[in-house]
Amino acid sequence: MIFVGFLTINVHFFAQVSFGKPEKINDGWQFYLGDASNAQAIDFDASRWRTIDLPHDWSVEGTLSPSLASCTGYLPGGIGWYRKTINIPQGKTYLYFEGVYNRSEVFVNGHSVGKRPNGYVAFMYDVTPFVEAGKTAVVAVRVDHSQSADSRWYTGSGIYRNVWMITAGPVHIAQWGVFCRTKSVDKGKAVLTVDTEIENGSDTKADLTVIQQLLDADGKEVAKSSKKISLPAKFNGKTTTDLNVSKPLLWNVKTPNLYRLKTIVEQNGKTIDETETAVGIRTFIFDPNKGFSLNGEWIKMNGVCIHHDAGVLGAAVPREVWKRRLLTLKEIGCNAIRMSHNPQAPDLYELCDELGLLVMDEAFDEWEFPKRKWLEGWNVGTPGFEGSYDFFEEWGERDLADIVRRGRNHVSIFAWSIGNEVDYPNDPYSHPVLDGTEINQPMFGGYKPDQPNAERLGNLAKRLAAVVRENDPSRPVTAGLAGVVMSNATEYPNALDIAGYNYTEARYEIDRKTYPNRVIYGSENGHSMSAWKAVRDNEYIFGQFLWTGIDYLGESGAWPSRGFYSGLMDLGGFIKPRGYFRQALWIKKPTAYIGTYPAPDSNRDRRGPSIDAWSVWNYAEGQNIRVVCYTNAAKARLLLNGEEVGATKDYDDNTGVIWWDVPFAAGTLEVEGMDAAGNKTCSYAIRSSSRPYALTANVESVSNGLAQISVQVVDENGIPVMLADDELTCTIEGPAKLLGLEASNNQDMTNYRDNIHRVYRGRILAYIQPTGDTNEITVKFTAPWLKPVEVSPWRIEKFL
Repeated sequence: MIFVGFLTINVHFFAQVSFGKPEKINDGWQFYLGDASNAQAIDFDASRWRTIDLPHDWSVEGTLSPSLASCTGYLPGGIGWYRKTINIPQGKTYLYFEGVYNRSEVFVNGHSVGKRPNGYVAFMYDVTPFVEAGKTAVVAVRVDHSQSADSRWYTGSGIYRNVWMITAGPVHIAQWGVFCRTKSVDKGKAVLTVDTEIENGSDTKADLTVIQQLLDADGKEVAKSSKKISLPAKFNGKTTTDLNVSKPLLWNVKTPNLYRLKTIVEQNGKTIDETETAVGIRTFIFDPNKGFSLNGEWIKMNGVCIHHDAGVLGAAVPREVWKRRLLTLKEIGCNAIRMSHNPQAPDLYELCDELGLLVMDEAFDEWEFPKRKWLEGWNVGTPGFEGSYDFFEEWGERDLADIVRRGRNHVSIFAWSIGNEVDYPNDPYSHPVLDGTEINQPMFGGYKPDQPNAERLGNLAKRLAAVVRENDPSRPVTAGLAGVVMSNATEYPNALDIAGYNYTEARYEIDRKTYPNRVIYGSENGHSMSAWKAVRDNEYIFGQFLWTGIDYLGESGAWPSRGFYSGLMDLGGFIKPRGYFRQALWIKKPTAYIGTYPAPDSNRDRRGPSIDAWSVWNYAEGQNIRVVCYTNAAKARLLLNGEEVGATKDYDDNTGVIWWDVPFAAGTLEVEGMDAAGNKTCSYAIRSSSRPYALTANVESVSNGLAQISVQVVDENGIPVMLADDELTCTIEGPAKLLGLEASNNQDMTNYRDNIHRVYRGRILAYIQPTGDTNEITVKFTAPWLKPVEVSPWRIEKFL
């Protein structure tokens, strides 16, 4: 089977809902943590409630406790209420929520306007019947996350994404009603097909003209169409048209070219609604023998899985934080993202469109039955079954349809995943094949007839796949299979267009021979060299998605543990050693990195050289130290204070690491990478540091809405002190607030929301949000016995 797809994207808020005039209503909400009787009432007194701005995650504000669930990162859930008074304009009025976690109910002027249990999906309510134009209305939202251990990772709690009020006329473009896709690209010409769904909510027939205008990056019109449509009263209809684009600039991961599609609806010669959609033009092919082709070029997906939190910020992550993180992933060589295991905030997809990252969007981690989760601590007591399974039958297909409709115009999305590891053997499904010789029986425990029968997976997958194809026939349906052998005994894989294998590289060649038309890839993989070589050396495997790209909260081990620590980047968004190891595998530009650790006893040195060695050069004089080099050079040698201490060694394709054991001596340790002829192509050096002396600050990223400032402990010579753990205090002068300090220490369970925190490996990151004139903001960092530093992120930096 060869799957061919052509599609386009949208990125602005107009395209999120595709109609009307939007107004963000994030500011000035009243919040109460706890259940409050009759809090939806218009005259309810919320004057003592806390005033907050959205997005807001109350869980990350809570106290870490070993008695809470490890899957939540030992942070609490609970029930919360939000209230806000809004001014109602003329026209039909809608409220649009990008995401509320979870089991939310929205009230307007005391009336319940709807419930949505899924905390990851966007939803909208028509509140026109409950409000009056020119007057105010009270919006109240109850959020019930009392089942806090309902996911295997940190979810956050509350209205953790943006909220909008939309005003529209009775005749308007439907929610997510514009769908633009590429029909063909051939010989310097592209043909785009645009569907536009129109709602006629009026009492009379509507004769309309729908205009599509495509603009290039400079605003020049490159294509246009006009089509008439007549809609009866109280009727929804759709019009379809083609746009011919000459010499199109195609979207790819290196040059993510975007156009703008303006959709205008006219009635009696006047514009009554319009929206704008960012459009990317590209083609792709999935082939069981050759892998993945983007615009005719066969490429590998160097992918990572990510969750939706950002450490101290929880699930309410500003766009600027994601942009910095994605740019760093691209620096490492990543070109694809798996949204595990749920749809994420619109900002993230928009950034992937703009920066050039392929996206696998994923809907569910469980279907009709829950997975086991530790409800108190880790590996303690009896696992529980909190989750989303209880509303899957009622909401699952509707949630999936909304996920697809919301995101189907994003050029970055290349596939829709309908599930992750829902086929994990005996958690919950079982099958007689588990008693067979192909399964590791001690791991899974053999067939358990009292568990749900895995045969159910096939019919469920077919139902979900049909929902995807109905709403977007231009992309393949996929899933991350955990129990491939068990699933192969069902119809589950046959419902998919491309099959993701989680951690089962050994099945690639076996299943390729058994199922020659199956497109196979690594949907979730470890960081080992062997896992990468299974992709690199097999043309038919189009990529892998590492677990994980960035450290995340939740899915924690035994206390103390904030989260999962296998990322290429830490919670603060900085590259970890394994990130440099991966960079050496993924990029073509010559690169090298060295890390160190005490040389292991030769009798116990069975694991091979580490890919997690930090660039520290501070040990006892003469101590035997292992130096590891992550490089894409053909060979490398090691120098200490200018003298060779590690002879030239060839690149080791078995481990991906060149290493030496050398006695420690203070100074500068440097590696030189060379090509096959012995010419130096790259180098990397680390230096011994003395005692901590001062703090330095660097503005990693700054925008109108956020500054990300890293603070480093250095010695008298300005050398980073990697072993420092000094306690730092952050103070702000001017109109700004500290969102949090992130040291990225997975075992530090102290308060991350105040202005005092210990650095980790000599570094910490501060998130500063302006609340007024940015020119008046100065941020100061101090630590006992160290020289302080202050910085004005929105002006010229100044160091004391």
